[in-house]
Amino acid sequence: MTYAPKGKPNPVVKEGEFQIAVAALDHGHIYGMCNGLEEAGATIKWVYDSDSKKVDEFLEKFPSVLVAENLQEILDDKAIKLVAGAAIPSERSKLGNKVMRAGKDYFTDKTPFTTLAQLEETKHVVEQTGQKYMVYFSERLHVESAVFAGDLINDGAIGRVIQVTGFGPHRLNASSRPRWFFNKDQYGGILCDIGSHQIEQFLYYAGCEDAKILHSKVGNYNNSNYPELEDYGDATLLGDNGATQIFKVDWFTPDGLSTWGDGRTFITGTEGTIEIRKYVDVARAETGDHLFLVNIDGEKHFELSGKVGFPFFGELIKDCIDRTENAMTQAHVFKAAELCLQAQEQAIVVSK
Repeated sequence: MTYAPKGKPNPVVKEGEFQIAVAALDHGHIYGMCNGLEEAGATIKWVYDSDSKKVDEFLEKFPSVLVAENLQEILDDKAIKLVAGAAIPSERSKLGNKVMRAGKDYFTDKTPFTTLAQLEETKHVVEQTGQKYMVYFSERLHVESAVFAGDLINDGAIGRVIQVTGFGPHRLNASSRPRWFFNKDQYGGILCDIGSHQIEQFLYYAGCEDAKILHSKVGNYNNSNYPELEDYGDATLLGDNGATQIFKVDWFTPDGLSTWGDGRTFITGTEGTIEIRKYVDVARAETGDHLFLVNIDGEKHFELSGKVGFPFFGELIKDCIDRTENAMTQAHVFKAAELCLQAQEQAIVVSK
């Protein structure tokens, strides 16, 4: 699936000032990652993938990019400040470790790891090199209504967040998926994979630095021809500040829905509530980015498409240049990754 939101160009650097490369085109999220970085002023210099067909497809959207003969050509280029990649999930940390050891920051698609051992290894590499290992949690970072929800929370619109409920259904499109998508060792499991979006959002919206997995479940209800696929998962978390989360993810989006999934987030605060309808307003409007706010001032409906933008990408570029942590802290990335891996590891299998 190609997920490539486009916003308004809002460069934070001059052309050529922040040069990046792209390596590993296994997931379509790479297009959204590159759009966001390019709109923020990054210059995409190189692309590399061992599959020339994937490279050709990438060049159709980014025709000015040079094709590297191998990964080392990118790693040897001192002008490159960051490498973006959407490798097979089980290979993301290995690629990132190479990139960071070459003195460059790394920006990977979610999920960033498929095992706790990978996470621990990468923590050591980050500590040794001082480089960044950032993650494209697109369902918060590249959705304007989700960005606006964070702004409202930071402004105190609903008081202290005490509960987050998330729904992350996706359309399976099994026939278009690569083989690795159905191999659990490679994709990591449903809670590790698309569940990572939900856990990251909880930590951010509720202001948690840590959390515990209280309960988690996975199952394969309707895809026995793909025995290693988990088509359903859910989990309950307790944050270190007392906030709680419940979330559900699945591969059961009906073909009749106008988009790939009816992603929603419900946020309860001590002084109000927020509902985010990210991608569609079912049976009412095929547009996304609807947000509903209820607080002491009454009921409000915001239609946010094209009105908020995606500040993460510019902040990431500035963080790479200034060695700051305004876009996202490294601790936040690693904690979100750790919790989704723990949820996956602890999950009860409810159906095979």
